[in-house]
Amino acid sequence: MTEAMNSPFFEKKISSTRMYTGNYIAVNHDEVQLPNDRRATRDVVLHPGAVTILAVTEDERVVVVRQFRYAIGQETVELPAGKLDPHEKPLDAAIRELGEETGYMAASVTLLHTFYSAPGFCDEKMYLYEARGLTLGEIHPDEDEFLAPILLSKHEAKEWVANGKITDAKTLIGLLHFLST
Repeated sequence: MTEAMNSPFFEKKISSTRMYTGNYIAVNHDEVQLPNDRRATRDVVLHPGAVTILAVTEDERVVVVRQFRYAIGQETVELPAGKLDPHEKPLDAAIRELGEETGYMAASVTLLHTFYSAPGFCDEKMYLYEARGLTLGEIHPDEDEFLAPILLSKHEAKEWVANGKITDAKTLIGLLHFLST
């Protein structure tokens, strides 16, 4: 935090009011002091963090999942992903989510990047892992998840990105890495 406070753009929190608490997110309405000493408000979605997994098969295909996303009212194609459970380590969550959503287990799981999904209003930190040495087991999604795994070659992934079939930011970030290697 000290480094952030040294930024010429730093916004100091004056007050914070919890507006909503849900199953795993909360929303705060904060008042901040701007660098020019004026005040403004910020609405912030508090999120426990999440993982996404770039799972690559021996024949260099990437595992994605097709699912319906209620918030946007449409089906998406995404890398397997999920939120961190309380006190869960990101690596453990990545291994868990890969198995739940795709049925795959990995011989190696490596952290590639961390990034923020929507830093303009949300503190969700995402951990992007690469999983290799995959063996297929049985899919076991959460009871409120309905999804289907798909394997994409590099050519197919590039086409799906180019034609707008991939619209999810975390998936675009992961596929950018996949396509650049």
